Amino acid sequence: MSDSYKVDYHIHSWYSDGTMKPTALVRQYFEAGYDIISITDHDGIGGVQEAMIAGEALKITVIPGIELAAAHNGTEIHLLGYKFDPENPALLARLEEIRTWRQERNEKMLAQLQKMGYDLTWEDLKQNPGQTYIGKPNFARALAAKGYIAKPSEAFEPGKYLESPEVKKIVRKKISSAEAIRLLKEAGGMAVLAHPMKIRGLGDRGSDLFWEHLDLMLRELKKLGLAGMECFHPSHSEEESLRLVDFAGKYHLHITEGSDFHGDDVEKKN
Repeated sequence: MSDSYKVDYHIHSWYSDGTMKPTALVRQYFEAGYDIISITDHDGIGGVQEAMIAGEALKITVIPGIELAAAHNGTEIHLLGYKFDPENPALLARLEEIRTWRQERNEKMLAQLQKMGYDLTWEDLKQNPGQTYIGKPNFARALAAKGYIAKPSEAFEPGKYLESPEVKKIVRKKISSAEAIRLLKEAGGMAVLAHPMKIRGLGDRGSDLFWEHLDLMLRELKKLGLAGMECFHPSHSEEESLRLVDFAGKYHLHITEGSDFHGDDVEKKN
């Protein structure tokens, strides 16, 4: 993944928690002069074929992508997958199971928010035509649309709404990092660690302990087959990105860059 091109390997469409359809995203990036992009929706690939067809028409390279939430030794990480076969049976079957786990989590979250006095329904959470995915940003948008908050990002304020203790303790099942990497590799793809600086549970961000734990995690993930790391992300400072580039070199990982574009100001939580 060369940096000699204008690229964005981390984009979300309305097939997960973004606000734009894949064809509109492809056109927007084409008009902005990009050479290579990837639609990396959470735990699903519903928009991949649509985006690739649009890419062929506009002469912009669109590679198959996905963002998988996984558990690594009790810590939640996100893995970006690229260049896999979007029709791989094993991958598709596992994604269907993951969709069921998310549905179960969402039902509990909706019930808890209703218990807390927020009058939300399933219809409020569906903000796009034919929407099948519901993530936390959809809850945030629904809270804003109902007037409980002024803008979606407020739903993620510490201790409130989606960050309240009652809601935060509702978690969804996740596949292991080993399985996620294996699924992507066996589907002909590669796994990349997303936004490392946002990983919780490694210590205070940027501290010696954080870097020590990240180093250990990268060593373990590399043994499992990790192929790359998202060193450049909007949440990373220049200093952090350069430190991550050093780690990528140490473990012979591809260096990737992504905007994590969702199309609005909702904090990137799913």
